[in-house]
Amino acid sequence: MDMRSPLGRARGLGSSNDGFGHWWMQRLTGIALLPLSLWFVYSAVQLTGASHAEFVTWVGEHGNPVLLILLVITIYHHGQLGLQVVVEDYIHGEGPKIALLILIKFGAIFFGASSIFAILRLTFGGS
Repeated sequence: MDMRSPLGRARGLGSSNDGFGHWWMQRLTGIALLPLSLWFVYSAVQLTGASHAEFVTWVGEHGNPVLLILLVITIYHHGQLGLQVVVEDYIHGEGPKIALLILIKFGAIFFGASSIFAILRLTFGGS
């Protein structure tokens, strides 16, 4: 026999208790995007009119590859989190919802990995 009240039995049920973590990560990635985006826009303006060789040199110098990779990871993770919220809020069928969430997650991983590969290829001079 359970001696707990109905409220006590219901606590912790129904929610995956993941909402705060998702919300917090969305805010952290948004905050991280601010300085990374400002750095990238500043750098892109400085590279206006640069040749391909000058761009490749810029990508490979100092901390630029690291900052570019951080920018890519943050952009794709932030976008994936935002799209997940949209799908969860507006797609009501379980099958299509799960399929879209998986597609969004795999898409973010694929395009993020492709972007990082391109940065590394430019950095280390692969052809």
